[in-house]
Amino acid sequence: QVQLVESGGGLVQSGGSLRLSCAASGSVSNVVHMAWYRQSPGLERELVADITKGGLTRYVDSVKGRFTIARDSGMHTLYLEMNSVKPEDTAVYYCSANALVDVSMRQFWGQGTQVTVST
Repeated sequence: QVQLVESGGGLVQSGGSLRLSCAASGSVSNVVHMAWYRQSPGLERELVADITKGGLTRYVDSVKGRFTIARDSGMHTLYLEMNSVKPEDTAVYYCSANALVDVSMRQFWGQGTQVTVST
């Protein structure tokens, strides 16, 4: 099992910056992939950015050049640096981890942290 706790959300003005953190505990040594998702009211949850244990990253087009995903070497903490934020970035942001449990890959989720961008 992997437990995830997000922090760092809040209210930020358009054009500002915010840094989200996700603390992982439990069977962290089995984590192979971590990601940030977000969900706005009435919309489906979308993948914002992800990172592998080897450090490969991907971003949704809408945040490329503005957001940066990073993690510590042991996959204990995941970060999302959000710069030049826009009102459309307003959402609940969720941390996710994929870990090998027994013989299968399982996905774990945090409880989410609200990010609100004001105009």
